[in-house]
Amino acid sequence: MRSLLFLIGISLVFSLNGQNAASPKKTGKGKATSTVHYSEPSGKSSEYHDLLALVRVFNQWGYIDNTGKIVINPQFDNAKSFAGGLARVKKMGDWGYIDTKGSYVINPQFDQAENFSEGLARVMKFRNWGYIDKTGAFLINPQFGEAEDFKGGFAIVKKGPDWGVIDTKGNYVINPQFSELGPFSNGLARARLGRDWGYIDHSGKWVINPQFNDAEDFNGDLARVRKGNEWGYIEKSGTFAINPQFEEAGIFVNGLAKAKKMRQWGYIDKKGSWTINPQFDEADDFSEGLASVRKGREWGYIEAAGTFAINAQFDEAENFNDGVARVRKEGQWGVIGKKGVYVINPQFDALNDFINGFALVRKAKDWGFINPKGNIVIDCAYSEAEDFAK
Repeated sequence: MRSLLFLIGISLVFSLNGQNAASPKKTGKGKATSTVHYSEPSGKSSEYHDLLALVRVFNQWGYIDNTGKIVINPQFDNAKSFAGGLARVKKMGDWGYIDTKGSYVINPQFDQAENFSEGLARVMKFRNWGYIDKTGAFLINPQFGEAEDFKGGFAIVKKGPDWGVIDTKGNYVINPQFSELGPFSNGLARARLGRDWGYIDHSGKWVINPQFNDAEDFNGDLARVRKGNEWGYIEKSGTFAINPQFEEAGIFVNGLAKAKKMRQWGYIDKKGSWTINPQFDEADDFSEGLASVRKGREWGYIEAAGTFAINAQFDEAENFNDGVARVRKEGQWGVIGKKGVYVINPQFDALNDFINGFALVRKAKDWGFINPKGNIVIDCAYSEAEDFAK
């Protein structure tokens, strides 16, 4: 009886509050996955009124507003969060795009589809990737085995076995020739030829010849590279600023980077000197002046001097963001401030970061949303959900 009443209730909510996706519009040639604010949400605030969250009801996906009202009925076989006013949705095997009213702006017609970036979205049709504009027309026809989003007017694409770079007209600015290719960062991109990694400029010319067993993007003026089994850091000239000597290494944040030696983590400066000796079983990058570290089974937070600002006591601990951090204690997640005092007591089986004034939480099997005070503002009633976005 309760199940019947629940189904009737859901149907009434859909009929009164919901909105079906409008009939698909005709499209052009096309027919052939967060700024974090730790602040109080308000239904009347212009900052939050146009936010929508993706939720699953039974086996269908729809969207709710920040009051919990269903504004786009669950009707999609799959869907993604809104980005730039559009959301990708899947219906009858094909992907298309809807607006915040639930109307199709681009009919479902693609095998796969990604978010728009710099006015173009990469989509797959007939097993090849191309790029469409916001009318759904192909500006770059499907022809690539793999492709990445446009950034700075260029996109990395794969043709046959090799990677190259195209402009927004689909012209190659760097012909496909690399086994792997990373994004440009500070004017250089890591590239692999055969087994070795090096770095190229925007013309495709080697600036640092292939010589490394592994390589990461430049972060500021340094990049992490691996020679044999050891990691070090190079400058843009390709010379070592810090010789390979670490089992693992992280990026520099405010002049410090985590590094692993003899199975223990510590922190180094840009000269490669230990500022915090290796002593932790696990360690994260510094964030807002604190880094989460694990000694034995418990996590805590240290300052740049290496002393504990918050003693090791948590089962898990995430980075600080806007002055707060998520922690898990005895199987339950809560939120602490920088003094280690609970802002939200551990009480959730899962807890996301606060995004746009809300945090996604799970109690038992169902998901809902809380405000920064820890109050549940949207009941845990959804089998799956995503963060609020617009």
